[in-house]
Amino acid sequence: MRSHSTHGLPAALPIALAVVLTAACGGGDAPGPVSDLTDGEVDRLVRLAFPYVALYNVNNKSIATAGGLNTIIADTRLKDHTLQDIARPNNDTYYIGAVLDLRETAVVLDLPAFDSDYASLMVTAYDHYVNVPLSTRQGDFRDPTRILFYTERTPGYDGEAVEGVDEYFEATGDIVSAVLRVMPHAAEPERMARITEQANQVRLETLAELRGEPAPTADGSEMPPVGATDVDLFRDNLLEVMQFVFNHVTLDPSNPDDQAVLEAFAPLGIAPGDTYNEAELQTALGPRLATAAQAVEQEWMAAMADPEVFERIRPVAFQPKGETTAEAVLAYSVFGPIGLPQQEAVYPSIGTADGQPLNALNDYVIRMDADELPPARAFWSLTLYDLENGFFIPNDRLKYSVGANSGMQLDDDGGIEIWIAHEQPPAVPEENWLPIPREDLDLSLTMRVYVPDLDAFDEWTAPVADQVDGG
Repeated sequence: MRSHSTHGLPAALPIALAVVLTAACGGGDAPGPVSDLTDGEVDRLVRLAFPYVALYNVNNKSIATAGGLNTIIADTRLKDHTLQDIARPNNDTYYIGAVLDLRETAVVLDLPAFDSDYASLMVTAYDHYVNVPLSTRQGDFRDPTRILFYTERTPGYDGEAVEGVDEYFEATGDIVSAVLRVMPHAAEPERMARITEQANQVRLETLAELRGEPAPTADGSEMPPVGATDVDLFRDNLLEVMQFVFNHVTLDPSNPDDQAVLEAFAPLGIAPGDTYNEAELQTALGPRLATAAQAVEQEWMAAMADPEVFERIRPVAFQPKGETTAEAVLAYSVFGPIGLPQQEAVYPSIGTADGQPLNALNDYVIRMDADELPPARAFWSLTLYDLENGFFIPNDRLKYSVGANSGMQLDDDGGIEIWIAHEQPPAVPEENWLPIPREDLDLSLTMRVYVPDLDAFDEWTAPVADQVDGG
């Protein structure tokens, strides 16, 4: 496994031990040492922590939604604009998943066969590294499969074979998001009904239960609070969250990125195996951390609209530990946490022809000839969001994307026009229209290309949105 660099991040923070002593030992409001932190040092803390913060917020909000750990939630309809737990959610596949608790016992997922052109199982711990142990691209989901999850810390399991289990996966953290993405073929009602029934057949059992023992229970209430946004978490309880994360993630001191985050937080009293007691230090640092986090968000939201940045990051985005870069993990922590590696999907952002931001005060059209369509071996989609939050644009039609799943109409020559407009344009099929309100609202377009032909993708040019006069 090759190592990867921190891509230009500054050297380890020269934070005096007095920072910790002043805050943790009741030293008043700790004005001296905390105020000695440079803006660069605070910025580095934020950049190193952002992947953990983003995944902590996503995973733990999912725990609350599910009503606890080790609880399956299976979509029976596609996501809509009421979903605001995660930026840039997916509207062309079902989500089926759970947050697995591997602190007391291993966990087994029972997965059915899926009658779908695309399905994958994505696994992500708080460290934000992505693994895809099963996918249709790899020939999986043709038959039912049982997969067991564990970590190096999971008690009661030492890597032995378990009767009835087909696959084994060692996770990099004790709290793990396991998410199935399944294209439901919404444009084919009968097929969608079959896939919906299959989605409801996913089951979870702990290894303890399989052995006839009582199952440990945990509802997540003992975990630090989530933030309404990532910036809120940086301001209110970053240090508490990082202490919890350090205690439940596999951190390798010989890995450069793991070493960087361990060294950065050690002077703040945060280290694996410790107990959190840095509330006063959090209060003192919180406003500066929030300001820096907001700046990092703005930086990477703008950067990800740059095709050169996207192409630099794409090959290493959403890869396992040791196969990605700190820059790529940070970029997608901001832009849209948790995604698939390029072997499974690529996510080009679509900009405007004139380089100006998309805005709902205008109408736009995206044109692709037959030979300009995305090189997808499974399927593709184009999804519209608001830029600030990455949420779907509310509309009565519940229409947020265009593609093979939701339905689209190609023209006689095999090309397509996709319209983003306040009203449906004459002669434009409803399937090819994404409605917008007529207001000053910045927009964001994300294309998803599932199981791309990567050789062809390297030669492919993403379309642009042309502003329509009079929009």
